[in-house]
Amino acid sequence: MLDILKECEGAVSVGISGHIRPDGDAISSCLALRKYLMNAFEGIKVTVNLEDPIPSIFDDEAGYDEIRRDFPDDVSYDVYFALDCSRERLGGAGKYFDAAKKRINIDHHESNKTGAGDVNEIAPEIGSTCELLYDLFDKRFIDADVARCLYTGMVTDTGVFQYSSTTPATMRKAADLMEYGFDHSALIQRCFYEKTYLQSQILGRCLMESVRFMGGRCVVSWIDKRTQDFYGVVSKDFEGIVSQLRNIRGVDVSIFMYEISTQEYKVSMRSSEKVNVAKVAERFGGGGHARAAGCNMTGTVYDCVNNLSEHIEKQLAAYPEGE
Repeated sequence: MLDILKECEGAVSVGISGHIRPDGDAISSCLALRKYLMNAFEGIKVTVNLEDPIPSIFDDEAGYDEIRRDFPDDVSYDVYFALDCSRERLGGAGKYFDAAKKRINIDHHESNKTGAGDVNEIAPEIGSTCELLYDLFDKRFIDADVARCLYTGMVTDTGVFQYSSTTPATMRKAADLMEYGFDHSALIQRCFYEKTYLQSQILGRCLMESVRFMGGRCVVSWIDKRTQDFYGVVSKDFEGIVSQLRNIRGVDVSIFMYEISTQEYKVSMRSSEKVNVAKVAERFGGGGHARAAGCNMTGTVYDCVNNLSEHIEKQLAAYPEGE
């Protein structure tokens, strides 16, 4: 198993990045590793580089205000970590990863087969990158800030411990992290249930205008660019919509799409145990988890849904309706 501290011995500058459009696991794993390395090595400089948009619901995690969102060329690193993704999804930070003296890739996505670093720790059987980091961390250097970040990533990437990736070991690790004394209930409330009035309006509209198909086993909703401009919403305002659609009784796969440019859509999918949406997303250049995945697609809404349906239907065919 990867020894993070050994790999960073002697390093003066360390860079860390997660994937573009970072979610809770990507952000929290980066911030957890940053604080962990600062606890372990006196005087080390650790920089987290992430692309906007970065959800503000994580702004009370230690180091959030220090995240670099620009990517100047005159920066170099002794060690660079790519967390929760492959090289292709690093965005503007990819140049730092490529140029670093040592590159380390830590991920749990099954779509990242071998890793992109000089040193790799890829564990698709683990529910989140934060859970994987917990296994890799020397517990002497975990403090309340690190514990809170790790717990946040585990909570968000397991759907509050609902997804099939949640194991008894996951729950034991979460319990260990809770011993550090942060308010885990407030954390879950903010990450999953608290919404602005505008976010609630958009959620309501998406639920009202959703369409069920494939005998009611799938549901889709979408927001075009014109509607986004009318409400003044951005991508962070769509958090949780696809999960709410998945909560509809009888639905095995939910799809939410929003237009990012003319006839180009960001697609998010959630599923039951019957469909591996990561395999569907991979068909279109995306990826993710078995029960939560996404990709970008071009064409009309109907083109996108038809193309997705072809691959979803093949998996659902193994489970006749009602089973």
